[in-house]
Order: sequence, then C-alpha cells, then structure tokens
Amino acid sequence: MSAHTKNHSKEKVASLALGAIGVVFGDIGTSPLYALKEVFLSGLTIEKPHVLGALSLVFWTLTLIVTIKYAIFIMRADNKGEGGIMALIALALQGSKGNPKKIHFIVTIGLIGAVLFYGDSIITPAISVLSAVEGLQIIAPSMERYVLPITIAVLGGLFMLQAKGSGKMGKLFAPIMCIWFILLAVLGIVNIIKVPEVLSAINPIYGIELLAESGWHGFLIMGAVVLTITGAEALYADMGHFGLKPIRYAWFGLVFPALLLNYFGQGALLITNPEAIQNPFYLLAPTWALYPLLIISTLATVIASQAVISGAFSMTRQAIQLGYCPRMTVLHTSGEEIGQVYVPAINWLLMVAVFILVLSFESSTALASAYGLAVTGTMISTTLLAFIVIQALWKWNKYNSIAFLSIFLSVDLAFIFSNSLKIPTGGWLPLVVGTVLFLIMTTWIKGREQLSEYMDEKRVLFEELEDKVKVKLIRVPGTAIYLTRSLHGVPQVLLQNLSHNHVLHERIIVLSIVTTNEPYVDENHRLKIRTFGDNQGFYRVKLYYGFKESADVRRALELCVQEGLNIAPKDTTFFIGSESISFRNRNALSKWRRALFSYLFHNSSSAIEFFKIPVDQIMEIGIRIEL
Repeated sequence: MSAHTKNHSKEKVASLALGAIGVVFGDIGTSPLYALKEVFLSGLTIEKPHVLGALSLVFWTLTLIVTIKYAIFIMRADNKGEGGIMALIALALQGSKGNPKKIHFIVTIGLIGAVLFYGDSIITPAISVLSAVEGLQIIAPSMERYVLPITIAVLGGLFMLQAKGSGKMGKLFAPIMCIWFILLAVLGIVNIIKVPEVLSAINPIYGIELLAESGWHGFLIMGAVVLTITGAEALYADMGHFGLKPIRYAWFGLVFPALLLNYFGQGALLITNPEAIQNPFYLLAPTWALYPLLIISTLATVIASQAVISGAFSMTRQAIQLGYCPRMTVLHTSGEEIGQVYVPAINWLLMVAVFILVLSFESSTALASAYGLAVTGTMISTTLLAFIVIQALWKWNKYNSIAFLSIFLSVDLAFIFSNSLKIPTGGWLPLVVGTVLFLIMTTWIKGREQLSEYMDEKRVLFEELEDKVKVKLIRVPGTAIYLTRSLHGVPQVLLQNLSHNHVLHERIIVLSIVTTNEPYVDENHRLKIRTFGDNQGFYRVKLYYGFKESADVRRALELCVQEGLNIAPKDTTFFIGSESISFRNRNALSKWRRALFSYLFHNSSSAIEFFKIPVDQIMEIGIRIEL
C-alpha cells in the first residue's frame, strides 16, 4: 500500500470517527447531566468515602459494559459490517438452521430486546432535553415554571423536522458534540485539580466497600449508576454507518476520557461542596458560563434524541423487512445515504408518547425512575444472542464462551434486578410499552405463519396449471406479473384471475420478494429466474433483498430485461391480491390475537407503495382467506 493510500485511509477513518462522535455518542454523552446526581438522590449521603465509592462504580461500569463488552467483544459480531439487535438476530439465525426451538428462542429474545429499545426511544428524548433545560433552575430560579413549556417546544420542533431527514442536521452534529465532549473534559479537569485525590476512585475497592456497607440499598445505587451507560447499545447499532475502527477510536480517543473526567470532576465538587447535589453538572461551571452551557447542553440533548429517534426508524424498517411487524410507509430522506429513513407513523407515536411522559413526570429525577429497565433488558438480549453467535459461528471453545456469558450476564442481571426496584415509581413504563409491542409483533408473526400454512394447503403446482393451459385457456398478448409471498406453486391471485377471466397473458411472471438474513445483497445476486414448461411462457422470479434494503420492483424489471426476459413496460400488468381474512372458531389463535391480527393486516401499508410498483399498471383481485 502506498503512503498516499495509507494517508487517505487514515483521513477517512478520522472523518468517520468525527461523524461517530456526532451521532453514536449523543445519548451516553449527555448522561453526565443527570446520572451522578441520581446516584446520590437514591438515598446515598454525600460523604467523601461515598463519593469515591460512587465514582468507582461509575468508572468500572463504563469500563466493563461499554469498553470491554461492547467496544471490544460485541462489536466483533457484525453482520457484513452491520450491527444492532436486528442484525444480531439475523446473525444468530444463520447458525441455527434446522433447529425450530433454537430459532424460536432467538427470535423471542431478539424481539424482547427490540421492543425495549422502543421504550428507550421514548424516555431518552424526554429525560435528556428536560435535564438540559432544568439548568434554568440554577441560572434563574424565577424561570422554573418555563422548564416544561421550553422542553415541549424543543421536542416538538425536533419531531416536526424528522420528515426533512437527519442529513442536513447531521452536518452540525459532529462539531457541536466535539465541543460538548471537550467542554465535559475541561469542566471536569478544573474541579479535579482542586481535589486530585478523587482519582483514587479508580480503585475498585471503593465501589465494593460502598456496596458492602449499603446492603440492600446498594441495589438502588446500582439502579442509578446504570444511567451512566444509557446509549451504550448505539456503539453496536450504528456500526454499519461508521465502521468498527472509527467508533472505537472515537470512544477511546475522546468520549471515554471526557466522560470519566466530568464524572470525577462532579465528584470533586461534591466533596468540597455537598450542596451542589441540586445540579452538580451545571455547578461545575463558573457563573458567567452558565447561559452558554445551557445552550450547548440543550443542543447536545437534541442531538442525542435525534440519534435515538433515527434508530427507531431504522429498526422499524428492518423489522418490516424481516416480517416481524406490518408494512408501514417508509420514506427515504436522502438519495445518497440508504440508512436515512423516516417512518411517519413511528414519528408521531413517539412524539405523543414523549409529550405525555414529560407532562406526567415533570422532572428528570422523576423520569430517572422509568429509565434503566429498557436499557438493561436490551443488554441482556444482546449478551444472550452474542453467546449464540460465539458458539455457532465463531466456534469458541465451551469454557471461553461460558466465561463470556457468565461474566457479562451476571453484571446485566445485577443491573436489571436493581432497576426492577424502580417499577412502582416509573419502571413500569418501558415494561408496558415493551409488552404491548411484543404482543403486537408476536401476533403478527403467528398470523403470518398461519397465512403461509393456508397458502401451502391451497397450493397448485405449475405442472397442473400447464395442463389447463394446453386444453382450455386463451392466451392474450403482454406480460402479467403476479406478486406473491409464497415461494412455491401457483399464487392464489393467479388462480382467482383464471377462475373469473379464463385467459392468460403470453408471459406469466410469478414474482416473490425474499428478505435475507444479511443486511445487503449484491446486485449480481439480486435475481433468480426459473422457467416452467415447454415454451409456455411461465417464469418464477425471486428478488433477494437484505433486511436493511428496500425492495424496488421497477428496478427489478430492468434486471429481468438484462437477463433476457422480453418485458415491455407498457404491455405489463401487475396482479395483486386484495386479501380479506376471517378466522374459523377453532383457530389456534386466541380471540384477541385474531382481532389484533385482522386489524394489523387490513391497516398495513399497501404493497403497491411499499414495493414501488407502477400504480397505473395494477389490477387488484379480491381473495377471501379463512384461517
């Protein structure tokens, strides 16, 4: 490799690392606004040994969970460069083919992690922006009554701007977040210099002694300490956008040191001034710097919220592609970045939920009780799925893989147990959100399975259809494309058309769209064409897309022409089944699941829009299905 190429490569990695600072670390980077305060508000008295113990717990939590677990281990489990819970589900499934019980376990654990992420997507914007705006209470106590209106206004503006995409806003993210992390470090250093002995908290003995002294109260402390690692999942989830090395460089080079310096600075401040517990973050700064600090804090929390909201959009699209939830309208907000999508339904649901949350809890301290369960639940899902990948795909030996599972799962379980104590005071919220979404997703999956079984039962082989063509049916000019979920046999919509019209086009293409367990499919492997019969004009076309891609039927037709199929776009008609579903009384699904599936099925986004089918060349045929 030439020196010029190496320099170019280094420049690219540096550029990506800068971008990662602006997107990946927004959530975890704004935790100093409220995390250490909540540790002491959990009932811990502000004494020097307690401060050192709390800082020790913060240091080792960030080191064990974010640095070792995510940055070093979990991020190695990439699915062709992609990360996140959906990519990890798909990766784990690759090593579990032919084992239905294991597949069911993987999907269940993965869905639990995914639905809890949505709970996190509601709480993060609320607690982040609210904690920043609460700085007004320190700067001008008389303006306390404006905290909620300003928070609602900032969040409302953020959700309104989502339709324009995060690309334009993203250009500002990196420099603002770089300034933010440098500011965190500087504020921390200024206060550490006054009490340098605070650095001794790196010794784990202080944390162990604090937990031993606190007894059962130590679980409340750990429930607050977990607030320091909210957003850790983003390191893995955003790996596809920035890559492994840039995220690691950003974490070790700036984010991790800046967070530690700020937390230790807050600890030093509390040792010298215990009354600063009312807001140790803002009181790190001199009076003259409070207004600029309020502004940049608010900007940083908006960026953190934007990253979480975008993550919810991306996860929703992946869940749709993998068949875990109904089709929704997905809009691409950038012609250059495939990952930039906007899902209107999710955006407005999140906005309403966040507004209700802010107005109900009213303060970041109250919201902290709702935080933690979602984060730790997703982390447990990630640990279990990573263990499956380690065994099935990485082929680690039994003892190493069990050691990985034992160490990290025990830490995760300790955190989730400590956070379960918050359930009565707000921890119920992510559980309710997660339960509702889990029931919706599992109902959709079970309903689709029954629908597939029905299609298989009604399946007619192409050989049977060919016999009818030779004897009875009239052929008309043009091409008919029948869109079907089934990968085998003649689709119901084709049979329905024959029973009513008794004619067939000279070219029949049965088109199936298949989502793979990989994030992207190379264009050379996008298309598979199979011919049926002897010059009867029957073709089965399978289109393969990754779970991070959107199907484009118009582009698929171009590929078919390139492969030799004689398709004239103007002479092509798409046949789509307009399915009406009803259930037998003895159906395996409970009544409420039947009603829910029927609602989801009939209100899912149209295949015409979702698969980008030309609207002026479509014929819909009604099909009644009784499950």
